[in-house]
Amino acid sequence: MNTSSIRRRRLAVSAAVAVSTALAVAIGVRLADYGVPVALLLACCLSCVATYSSLLFRLVDAWSTTTHRCKQSGCDFQVRLTHAGAAESRRWQEIATRHPDHRAT
Repeated sequence: MNTSSIRRRRLAVSAAVAVSTALAVAIGVRLADYGVPVALLLACCLSCVATYSSLLFRLVDAWSTTTHRCKQSGCDFQVRLTHAGAAESRRWQEIATRHPDHRAT
């Protein structure tokens, strides 16, 4: 993984945390208008941050993941690579194409 991809990933993760926090605060403000107790408000906001962060982290990971599948019809073999270089990605693509075990779904 090169320096620019590390920076992009850090930026994406930071943005995911910021968006999650902003959404949780917005929900917390709306709940506070209804007189929700502070302990319950805090629990709700923290669970929202955790949920939104998890979702956004999965999107960030999906953004940097490459999937190679077997090209034979009916075969469900696949390889998922995260942050792979071009040479490594090509090598795994060839492995996925020429694997000996063809499993049907």
